[in-house]
Amino acid sequence: MSTPLDKSFDWCQQLARRTAGNFYFSFLTLPRPRRRDMCALYAFMRLADDIGDEETVPLPERRANLDQFRCDLQSALDDNPPDHPLYPALVDIIRRHHIPTEYLLAVIDGVACDFDPTHIQTFSELETYCYHVAGAVGLCCIHVWGFDGDEAIQYAIACGTAFQLTNILRDLAEDAEMSRLYLPQADLDRFGYSYEDLRQHRVNQEFLELMRFEVDRAREFYTQAEKLFPCLHPEGRPIFGAMLRIYGGLLAKIERNQFDVFGERVRLSKSKKLWIACDSAFRYRWLGHAPKSPAG
Repeated sequence: MSTPLDKSFDWCQQLARRTAGNFYFSFLTLPRPRRRDMCALYAFMRLADDIGDEETVPLPERRANLDQFRCDLQSALDDNPPDHPLYPALVDIIRRHHIPTEYLLAVIDGVACDFDPTHIQTFSELETYCYHVAGAVGLCCIHVWGFDGDEAIQYAIACGTAFQLTNILRDLAEDAEMSRLYLPQADLDRFGYSYEDLRQHRVNQEFLELMRFEVDRAREFYTQAEKLFPCLHPEGRPIFGAMLRIYGGLLAKIERNQFDVFGERVRLSKSKKLWIACDSAFRYRWLGHAPKSPAG
């Protein structure tokens, strides 16, 4: 007979299969118990993001919903969980894997960052944003996968930054339509490219030089992220390798497309992602090779 905990994990796994996209293919590289745990972590992230993305809901209501989500997390950790299928599984993995609550709260703060029009001024501001929406996620992940050494923390944050910079470059046009500009204003000024140029999808020499600069910066973070591999326990290396190759593959494709992010959305095919997942499971668990993203 299924227990409430079993039902909670089943709900999280079903949600991940439906909505996880790039992430779910990498989940397939994990042993079944850790795959189940990653689905629970993903479910938390998904619910938080969904609150932020509900654009048909008035902004004050979304803020209130996110505040309630934060309170619900704390109540669950205080052994007074809300009546929602997420929390039995989530509390279980937080306790078993010793995931610091501050990382989960940072993720919620990251969702709140997008409630207002975003116009980032400096790269330092962008790094802070990347930490909340991606670096903190990476820190939660390595606790599920298993790691050794304090240096893994900085490499996981670098990995999250690499992935988020890739997302930002891929989604430039879409974000601009929603009054979100994540590329630092200082970078636009440096290359003589304006926010209005971006909204008009203007491709000129200034744009190409700006994109080359941003891709090279992202690649530096991928180089740092690769140092995480030896810190991870063997069970976690395949999923890390798969994610590095999938997101690195997106960055490489942006470059191959000569930085055309205004046309068809840059993506890898499902068959390509599935192949990467299968190859990573073999390559990084059984052969022990260190991953190197296609971004490099």
